[in-house]
This record gives sequence, structure tokens and C-alpha cells, in this order.
Amino acid sequence: MRVLVAASSPVVRAGLEALLGASASVAVVGVSPADSAAVAEHAERLRPDVVLAEVEWGGEGDDGEGHAPPAALLAALAAHGGEASSSGPALPAAVLLVSDADDVGRWASAALRAGVRAVLPRTAAASEIVLAVESAAAGLVVLHPDVAAALLAAAPDPAPALPNERSAAAGGGGPPLTPREVEVLGMLAEGLANKQIAPRLGITEHTVKYHVASIFAKLGASSRTEAVMVGARRGLVML
Repeated sequence: MRVLVAASSPVVRAGLEALLGASASVAVVGVSPADSAAVAEHAERLRPDVVLAEVEWGGEGDDGEGHAPPAALLAALAAHGGEASSSGPALPAAVLLVSDADDVGRWASAALRAGVRAVLPRTAAASEIVLAVESAAAGLVVLHPDVAAALLAAAPDPAPALPNERSAAAGGGGPPLTPREVEVLGMLAEGLANKQIAPRLGITEHTVKYHVASIFAKLGASSRTEAVMVGARRGLVML
């Protein structure tokens, strides 16, 4: 697959180009500064399947027109990407590397609706980045566990349970915890850290973080102690 690499720093661009170059399934067709106009120009000329772009944004600014950089980037690609072909749209799949996964919840939903296919933290492993690029090229949507946790925590109104969905929180007033979340909550009550919970459940530490963020959102808690206390009041854990 043909990939265009975009980043603000020449060092980062070189690093991402080398990382992708080690994969037999990827051909880096060009590198570009991370600003939307430059990326759009390179995309129009090189016609990549995927744009891998590092997004430097902490949630405090925009592109001057009220758009977060991901939205501005996609708008520029759409404006300069050319006509759609018989095999699909000219707009390439966008894979974003973000500097702050905790802050991404503010704009990730809009970016995904606008066409972003993957969002990962800048600290993601090389294998995760390559897999995200390959998955995006195949039309899949990829969210790193850290990003998914931030997105879930930022959701203002959790989706209501289906009518036939039984709550794991007997007598509780909030959204139901899944059986796995109840397990994690019980281990939080034991005072275990994420790195201790992960091997007990046979899951990664990133997945544990996702479950903890989901528990906080569902119980309306801002700390582990508060989550355990709310869980105890709902009869989910014994203290």
C-alpha cells in the first residue's frame, strides 16, 4: 500500500518513514510537513492509499477557522484530492498519531465521522502503527486502547442499556457494568494496580485502562477510591 508520512519535525518524519519502510506491505511514497495545505498538495500529487500524520495539538487551539487540526486536514484532503475513481473515493484513509491521548476525547468523535480511520498515541509501538496503517487501508477503523478510554471518558451521555440487557449493578441507578468491569472493580477494591490486574485477567495493561475508564464513566467516579465506594453502595463489591 502507498503511504504518505506527515509530521512537523523532520526527525519524526524520518523515523516514521524508516518504521514503515521495514514492512514488506508498505511503500512510503513521500513525506510532508504536517500542515493541512502541504499534506493536501502531496496527497494530490502522490495519490497515497493512507496518510499517516502526527497531530501536534493539546486541545487549546485550532486552525484559525474553528476547526481542530484533524478536521482541517481532512477538509484540505477532500478539497484537493481530485475526483473519485471507479474503485473508490480519491480521499486517502487518515491515520493520526496524537501527542496527548487523554485529550483526544474532545475531538475524536468528530474526526472519525469526518473520515479518520485510526487514532493512536504518539507513543504507540511500531507494530501497532504498522497494523493501524494496514487496517485503515483495508477500510477498518482502529482506536488504540488509550484513545478509546479517553473517548469513552469524554462521552457526556452514556448510551442507554437495551431493554433486554440485564444490569450487573443490582439496584444501581447508572448504566450497567459488564461482567469484566465488575471483575476489574473488585480488583480495584483490593488495591491492585493496572499492571497487577492485567496478568490476573489475561489481558493487556492498555485494556485494563480502558475498563477502568469505562467504570469511572458509568459510576460517575473521578478516582479509584470513589469508584470502589460507589460500587460498594450498589452491591458490586464487598469492602
